[in-house]
Parts: sequence; C-alpha cells; structure tokens
Amino acid sequence: QVQPVESGGDLVQPGGSLRLSCVTSVEKFEDYTVDWYRQAPGKQRESVATIFSDGSVSYANSVRGRFTISRVNAKNTVYLQMNSLKPEDTAVYYCNLNLFLDEYWGQGTQVTVST
Repeated sequence: QVQPVESGGDLVQPGGSLRLSCVTSVEKFEDYTVDWYRQAPGKQRESVATIFSDGSVSYANSVRGRFTISRVNAKNTVYLQMNSLKPEDTAVYYCNLNLFLDEYWGQGTQVTVST
C-alpha cells in the first residue's frame, strides 16, 4: 500500500513519551522527503518535523529538543519519537511523503496528552 500508514498514537499523561511510526510500500522510499504534520481541533495543520533523503532533519520551534524524527530506509519506515509531551501536543498526527510531483498522505493517528 503506497499510502502511508501511521500508528503509535495513544492517550498519555503530560511528561510522557510516545513513538509514532509511518510505513509505506512506495518504491524508492529513500528518495522521498517525509514530514510529520499535526492538526489540533479548530487549528490548521502544521508541520512539526521533516527528514530529507540525505538524512538531514528540521523541526518546528514548538517541538525542537523534545521530538526526534528518524528513518529506516530498509523498512520503508519513518519514526517520530516524542518526549516530554504537553497537553498542547494533542492532535491528529499525519505522515506525508513527497518527491517532486508525487505526494502521499496517511490517515493519521490520534495523540492525546491529558491527565
């Protein structure tokens, strides 16, 4: 299935951790840029982390130092390790693959940070 499939979302207490996974069967996965986006209720979708084909990464200011994005090309998988979670991290998290004119979105996984 080319469309990415996200998993790992859950209910977690503030200060807790989660690891999200994004898996796809797209060919030449290693050439794709992969982004993790999130969308909270009533808010616009925002990019939180990006990993490029060369392995370089970038983060939104709101998650830098707490989230880590990584990829394992042999498994066609991208991870988002989320530590020190805050209530404001509550959102649906989406995986996006893009390469030139090709773009694929996953269905999302819910992350809820609450007591």
